[in-house]
Amino acid sequence: MSRSLAPTALMLGNFVTGTSVLAPAGMLPELSAALGVSIREAGLLITFGAVVLCLGSPLMAWLTSRLPRRSLLGGTLAVLALGNLASALVPSYAVLLAIRLSMLAVGALYTPQAAGAAGLIAEPEKRGGTMTYVFLGWSLAVACGLPLVTFIASRYGWRAAYAGVGLIGTLSCVLLVWRLPGGLIGAPVNLKTWADVGRSRLILLLLLVTTLQTCGQFVVFTYFGPLLARLTAAGADAISLVFALYGIGGFVGNVIASRIVDLWGAYRTSLLAIAVLLTGASVWAFGAGSFMLMATGVGIWGMGFTSTNSMQQVRLVGAAPLLAPATISLNTSVIYIGQAVGSAIGGTLFAGSLLQEAGYVSVGFIALSLCSALITGRIAAPKS
Repeated sequence: MSRSLAPTALMLGNFVTGTSVLAPAGMLPELSAALGVSIREAGLLITFGAVVLCLGSPLMAWLTSRLPRRSLLGGTLAVLALGNLASALVPSYAVLLAIRLSMLAVGALYTPQAAGAAGLIAEPEKRGGTMTYVFLGWSLAVACGLPLVTFIASRYGWRAAYAGVGLIGTLSCVLLVWRLPGGLIGAPVNLKTWADVGRSRLILLLLLVTTLQTCGQFVVFTYFGPLLARLTAAGADAISLVFALYGIGGFVGNVIASRIVDLWGAYRTSLLAIAVLLTGASVWAFGAGSFMLMATGVGIWGMGFTSTNSMQQVRLVGAAPLLAPATISLNTSVIYIGQAVGSAIGGTLFAGSLLQEAGYVSVGFIALSLCSALITGRIAAPKS
């Protein structure tokens, strides 16, 4: 019973992690007004947070690789819960930023280690589907978490939004400690592991795919709300709806990917996901100014969002199973590199009132990601 519910506990932990990482994007106007900073400065909560996450993921994977997964993941969720609750009480932007960076330095552990734990508890023939299911929590974070953050922040204030995330994090922590089996320990990560990763052309190219597609998305995603408000005069409720469309699309796309990956294979499924991502971003870019077109683009875009990331993890595990603890943590790290670079580019474009151009830049990065993914199909997996 415990083991059968473990993937759900891991998935809900990803929901808390995803909501914690992305929450500022759902309440940039409220944070800006209340803390006396610009929209771009409020967006730096995501940019600087992503920098900490990208550095923390491989470092923490190395430092904690010998710890039991239940204790490690439960402790990580406890820190996320406390960090969000503390964020609801801060007196200034500087204190909020400091708490966020401290919280995410530990939170960097969760997603890669949850994927590794999913690989340990799943049967080999079901590993791809289980890992995809666990990553579904990120889809739910966008489908439910971000719209809820936007709704609460617009009506009851940003402090209430942070407090709500903290309470959900507390419940998720209890569930995971209750349901995840004890004694799960992955393969230790050492210097030889990193050297083996660096010698694999396939793994390095897969990490490039992740970096490019994430960078392309966060050029726009970080500023979804302000961009919609400026380009279409959308209000808080309409912006919440767009976030929900994005997340629902992600949920549907991830469910489809989890159903077809074991039949199609991770390579073909990943190409489909990135192509869908590119289609949605293109509809957003070329439909700028029309709320209906931009919202439609977001819904399509969302269908490729989490399924692309899920397939990248499955492909990395398949490319070198013995290197999975390192490659999964590196994949998470480059996701955050993409977030940092993309949100920084997006902030610069937003500050320069290059609102429509941001969509074209996003499309360009995602197109490069698709080209890189096509090349990976011609490279043999390394022997592990």
